[in-house]
Amino acid sequence: MAHCLVTGGAGFIGSHLVEQLLAQGDRVRILDDFSTGSAANLDALVGNDRLEIRDGSITDPALLERVIEGVDAVYHLAAAVGVKLVAEDPVRTIHTNIYPTELLLRLASENETPFFLASTSEVYGKNPKETWGEEEDLHLGPTSRPRWAYGCSKAIDEFLALAYHREHGLPVVIGRFFNVVGPRQVGAYGMVIPRFVEQALGGGPLYVYDDGSQVRCFAHVREVVACVMGLMAEPAAAGQVFNIGSDQPVSVRELAERVVQRVGLTAAIEHIAYSQAYGEDFEDIQRRVPEVAKLEETLGTKPVMTLDEILDDIIAWKRAEVGT
Repeated sequence: MAHCLVTGGAGFIGSHLVEQLLAQGDRVRILDDFSTGSAANLDALVGNDRLEIRDGSITDPALLERVIEGVDAVYHLAAAVGVKLVAEDPVRTIHTNIYPTELLLRLASENETPFFLASTSEVYGKNPKETWGEEEDLHLGPTSRPRWAYGCSKAIDEFLALAYHREHGLPVVIGRFFNVVGPRQVGAYGMVIPRFVEQALGGGPLYVYDDGSQVRCFAHVREVVACVMGLMAEPAAAGQVFNIGSDQPVSVRELAERVVQRVGLTAAIEHIAYSQAYGEDFEDIQRRVPEVAKLEETLGTKPVMTLDEILDDIIAWKRAEVGT
């Protein structure tokens, strides 16, 4: 039985990870300030004597020193997340994503505590290739565009993590998430599927930004969490970077159409400009498709749920939540 620290454990991905760690018999300590996470995500776990919840911010150095004491593994998921939040508050993004990560890495390195760092496909920036492998160059946009602050800050996190691995032997695994979706995810921070599902269940319209030709891949959170835990259990994964996501692409316009179809209600689809949603200085990524061969070779598996299966699960959860 391991004792695990999960930062951001009340968040969408974090709460699913906490569930699975508890299910395999581990003890879990959560650190979350509930700014984007929710206590409701942990309702089913309240009362578990192997779960400890600390309400506080990862930007508090003294608190980080306390919560890492005595743990056998660190899963660092806490971050400033979501396109909308990043575009509106780049200062918070940079402050939240960089400094606490460096301190956690330094504290973990003192005892060579295994460390999972949640990174993002945003680090690839505007790389023009059809698919992105882990060794691709990073093509971040200009500093005048706030949205690149997120990808840049997470890239710095990765540099720090790999430096602690090389210089101090810290067994760190980096996972670059590609559009993780599932129950408990909310649309308030720019996440497209929960936003589309909510709009479709409400009778529409579904708002597609720009012309909808942007290409994305969507992986179910249960499969992503299984990959994270599998990588942490694999010694050969230490010091490595892995894309974690589905490799099945779909355009955003087609996604909206599929959501309407799976919901089974009549709803219009309308297009609005990025400037209306995020401001005049917003810049998007046209295509985001991962190569996941490295993940599959290491674990013998990869996320395989179809988009329709994922949508059906999210729609069922949302209907149960709102009672429709």
